[in-house]
Amino acid sequence: MTVTKQSLSACTSILVGKKASLDGSVYIGRNEDAKSAWPKHMCVHPRQEFTSEQVFTSKDNGFSMPLPKVAYKYTATPEWTDEFGLFEEDGINEFGVAMSATESAYANSEVLSCDPLVANGIGEEAMVTVVLPYIKTAREGVLRLGQIVSDYGASEANGILFADDQEAWYLEIGSGHHWVAQRIPDDAYAVVANQLAIEEIDFADTKNFLTSAGIQAFVEANQLNPSLDGTFNFRKIFGTQTLSDQIYSTPRVWYGQKYLTPSVEQDPMSLELPFIRKPDRKLGLDDLSYVLGSHYQNTPYDPLNSKDPLLKKKFRPISLAKTQESHILQLRSDLSQDIRGIHWLALGVTAQSVFVPFFAGANDVHPAYKVGKATYEPDSAYWVYKQAGILVDAHYQAFAKELSDLQTELTVSFKTAVRKVVAAVKAGEFDGDLADFLTTESIKLQDLGLKKYQALSASLITQATDMSPLNFKTDANL
Repeated sequence: MTVTKQSLSACTSILVGKKASLDGSVYIGRNEDAKSAWPKHMCVHPRQEFTSEQVFTSKDNGFSMPLPKVAYKYTATPEWTDEFGLFEEDGINEFGVAMSATESAYANSEVLSCDPLVANGIGEEAMVTVVLPYIKTAREGVLRLGQIVSDYGASEANGILFADDQEAWYLEIGSGHHWVAQRIPDDAYAVVANQLAIEEIDFADTKNFLTSAGIQAFVEANQLNPSLDGTFNFRKIFGTQTLSDQIYSTPRVWYGQKYLTPSVEQDPMSLELPFIRKPDRKLGLDDLSYVLGSHYQNTPYDPLNSKDPLLKKKFRPISLAKTQESHILQLRSDLSQDIRGIHWLALGVTAQSVFVPFFAGANDVHPAYKVGKATYEPDSAYWVYKQAGILVDAHYQAFAKELSDLQTELTVSFKTAVRKVVAAVKAGEFDGDLADFLTTESIKLQDLGLKKYQALSASLITQATDMSPLNFKTDANL
């Protein structure tokens, strides 16, 4: 069964090579955008060893495949319900491999007419679940997912991020069975926003490029390459170049590159923005969180602060109300396998939330990250962060600074705590089992974030009582 149409969510992704970061970390990050009220949970799947072969079957579209008998430990952010599938989205496994899936994209009609999407092929819902627990390097992740797409077909055009402590890879699915992947250069980064982004493929350079078997023959046989000189540019062969791209997608790439490489002047509606860019400075966690939480600040396109009513709504921003969660997955080569990965997670709207550290070597998470349904629940981590954002929205000019001050305070606290934990692990100055120590310290920080945001909401609610349209000063007593 084949399809040519897909249901898409709208995310923004960023990948950073190890020589482009302050401390040599490899980073991948993404906003998961879909619905304005759709809670996410956080969990740690333990390592499992089965005596018989396992089979995965998707509740989303019926995609099914056998799985290995050994599943490695990994973190994940599933949805509050599995009625429509798991959508585990992002995580780090016990070997320090990170994966984020997916960056939804569009393939063009010419390509899809030759190799349609497969209705019961692999899609976003299943990817992390059937790939991350079974790989030991980022490259292995690319090859495993690529082979699944080739063998079973894909139900969607997507971009998928992989990283380990040495390299980051970006894989793009451009049709029912064809895909390409590119290694992000160590001294560079990539920002991607709902477009097929990878450009020219060097098929001889298998260190930095991987592809589906027969993709060149497929393109040639079906006369799909628009290049006048025969260059194999994946974006131009498989992707789209429409007004929708110029309004919806490319401005987000433009803003990310504008912030990270301000020395380069570019047009926000250009269809020629490069996939790979070198930053003007070395990048840290703050740079990635700024990009993922951005809404065209300091430009006429900022929906919160622009004075131009037309320009402020011209482009879709990176951070918006329909973000369910945002994550930054950090891998450090200077640390042991048990502590090299940190899963930074911001629940709700990125611009209004804060990235909380989860040590990938931990065995559990704070109870508040395990609960939360579609209707507001005060004991849910998702709803704690979401509630604060909603309160700020109601009186943005009055409350924005209080939110920003708390975000800064918590970010400093989290970074300080992470440094102390890392130092303790390096020095062997902790009691008991390392995983237990990392679990305890992670939950402390998760609890700190929750309590601070609950206190923020209490303050904002109290202040808002004096902002009613029925609050009239009619005499000295009122």
